Order: sequence, then structure tokens, then C-alpha cells
Amino acid sequence: MLDISGLTWAVTFGLIIALLAVDLIAASLRPHRVGFKEATAWSIFYILVAIGFGVWFAAAYGSEAGTEYFAGYIVEKSLSVDNLFVFVIVMTTFAVPEEHQHKVLTFGIVLALIMRGIFIALGATLLSLFSFMFLLFGLLLIGTAIQLFRHRDEDPDVEDNVMVKAARRVLPVTEEYVGGNLFTKVDGRRMVTPLLVVLIAIGSIDLLFALDSIPAVFGVTDEAFIVFTANAFALLGLRALFFLVKGLLDRLVYLSAGLALILAFIGVKLILHWAHVDIDEDIPEIPTPLSLGVIVTVLVVVTVASLIRTRDDPTAKAHPGSLRAHRPGERDHPAE
Repeated sequence: MLDISGLTWAVTFGLIIALLAVDLIAASLRPHRVGFKEATAWSIFYILVAIGFGVWFAAAYGSEAGTEYFAGYIVEKSLSVDNLFVFVIVMTTFAVPEEHQHKVLTFGIVLALIMRGIFIALGATLLSLFSFMFLLFGLLLIGTAIQLFRHRDEDPDVEDNVMVKAARRVLPVTEEYVGGNLFTKVDGRRMVTPLLVVLIAIGSIDLLFALDSIPAVFGVTDEAFIVFTANAFALLGLRALFFLVKGLLDRLVYLSAGLALILAFIGVKLILHWAHVDIDEDIPEIPTPLSLGVIVTVLVVVTVASLIRTRDDPTAKAHPGSLRAHRPGERDHPAE
């Protein structure tokens, strides 16, 4: 285990909070449509921050730790692209005005970080106490991969989300977004705006993604600090990446299949690690550099194959995939 000092944790938290604060302030003070140049600049900035942190981390704690960080970052970054599909569906379903999408995404990222922090602490504790959790996490990822692959050409039905349905049933919701406020008064009556329902939708979706992404990154490393930073830096760039690539997401037609393959691979890695520790030390483990190579290769192959497919068949459209099949009568929400 790495000896991460309290000061290192504190400085890292401070950096992440500072970056989040910049996003929140920008979203609150100057609601606007984020253009291509602005999204590109922010995306490059966050990637450089993540790389810079990884270089420092490798220099301070060794190349093996650095490799684990970059592998975890790439895993979380690839899974976050699937997050973007669902964000697009949420924005489209609720017709969120472009000037308010910045705020929605930033709050969504904050919620995701909070939930991932909770799951990381819980997962790290369970793994340290019970080695069979590696087996359970591995089986969970393989099961998720199978479901994602089976329903790779589907979109999740946001309107059918339990928390969204409950919010609509319990809360008085206005018809308009009312200048991007969460709460307002209409004829003296306290009401919520659709923006709050959107945040509830994204928060509940973030919870589901955390259930998959945390076991996935624990398959790369069992260091809680690496798991947290890989998640944090992958999520910090999500807002800018949304505005940068939302027009290109429809072309990644094989992404869901590729992510299913990555999740299954990491699931097998976790099971082999459990077997190596608890059954027989002669059972081989999958080293982190090999994991990194497999993950990068899969992502490159599915991206190139997707672009070739959509070039040859312009009608082909990507979907984020769903963990369950739609019931008869459910309506689809295209990822536009």
C-alpha cells in the first residue's frame, strides 16, 4: 500500500474543489451557450491537468503507481463518455435551454464526485476486510458487461426513472425554466422548476454509473487515493467534453460494445486476483501494463470501426446502451 500523507490528500482535495468552484462560478455568473472553441480550450486544460498530476504522482510514488493511475484514468474517461450519451438524452428529454446546460452538467459532476467518494470509501473498506469482494466485484462487472452488450443498441428511458417519476408526482413543477432557477413562486405558491427534476435525473443516473465505474477502477488498482483521483480528474473534464463532442457521439456506434468488453475484461482480472490470493498463488494475475494496453487497444479499435461504419452507413446511430430491456410500450429517446 502507498503511504499517502494527510497533506497530499488535503492538497489534492483542495485542487479538485478549486477546479469545481471555477466551473460553478462560471455557470452561475455567466449562463451562456458554450461554443466549440471554449469547449476545446477547457477540454485540453483538464486533460493537461490530469496528465500533469499523473506525471507528478509517478515521480513521487513510482512508475507502477503512475501506471495504475493512468490506467484508472483511461477506464474512467472511457466510461464517462457513455455518461455523456445519457446526459445528451436527459438534456433532450427535458428540453434544457443551452444557456442552462453548463449549470446542469457542473452540478451533475459535483453529485457524481460525492457519490463516487462514498462508494470509494466503502469499496476500499470492504476490499481490505474481505478478499472475496474481488470475486463479487468481478462477477458484478461481468454481469453488467453482458447486460450492456445485450442492450447495446438501446437508450435508457429517463422518464421511466423511479426518482424522476416520484419527483413529478410529489413536487409542484412549473412549465418553464424560470431563468435557470431551481425554485420559484407562482401566484404565491412555492414551486420547483424543471431544472430541479433534471438534476434529480442526472443524480440518479450518476448513482447507477458509480455502481459500475468504482468496481471497474478497483480492478486496476486497490489504492483508494488512485481510485479517487482517477475518478475526479476524469469527471472534471466531463462538462467541457460534453459541449465538445455531443455532435460526434452519434457516430460512436460500437462504443457500448467496446465498454462491455472492457468491463468483462476487468471483471476477469478481479476474479483472477481473488483466485491468486485466496485459492492458489500459481494462478496467474493480469498485470496493470497489460490491462492498460488492452483498454487502449479496445478504445482505439471501436472508435476507428465506428467512424468507418458511420462513413459507409450515414443512417447508423450510436446508443449508450441500457442495463435492461425496454418494456413493451416504452418510448425510445434518441441520442441527439
